[in-house]
Amino acid sequence: MFQKLYDKTLRWSRHRHAPYYLGFVSFADSSFFPLTPLVMLAPMVLAQRDKAFQFALLTTLMSALGGIFGYGIGYFLFEMISPWLQTTHYWNDYLAAKTEVDKWGIWAVLIGGFLPIPYKVFTITAGSLNVALLPFVLVSTIGRGSRFFLIAFLLKSSSKKLETKLRDYINKIGWVSVATIVISVSVYQFLKN
Repeated sequence: MFQKLYDKTLRWSRHRHAPYYLGFVSFADSSFFPLTPLVMLAPMVLAQRDKAFQFALLTTLMSALGGIFGYGIGYFLFEMISPWLQTTHYWNDYLAAKTEVDKWGIWAVLIGGFLPIPYKVFTITAGSLNVALLPFVLVSTIGRGSRFFLIAFLLKSSSKKLETKLRDYINKIGWVSVATIVISVSVYQFLKN
């Protein structure tokens, strides 16, 4: 099942419109969409290694623009979305990000941009706390760029063997991921009640 999906994803990553989709997902991930651009960046790099850094640059720039949009959501709309946000699992993430941004300032945004956590939480938080916009844009670009260029470099540098091994193990990886999500949600629901 997952091998077929993996093969299909690699085919889609060669599609002539794939960079547009990557750009959209990168923008949306930093502001409102719960899908990481890595699900597109990784197969696109594996499918077209010669364009790895072009894809990383596109992902970085669109993610930084999406970060500005997320900042705007926090700055202009936070009072309006706050009641809804409190009913979601993102509320605790927002409170944690708020604590970090209050404590570390712009450096928390830089680190949040690099780590594999929902970056939209940091962009919206930065806007709601009225973090200075220009430094925010700078650290967003650096944090996100560092992450995406590092991943592109590692995938570009990997041998074809990695791609073959990944395909061989993708079913196991997929089912382990599904089991992890189910267990995590179950534990979260149990602890919540």
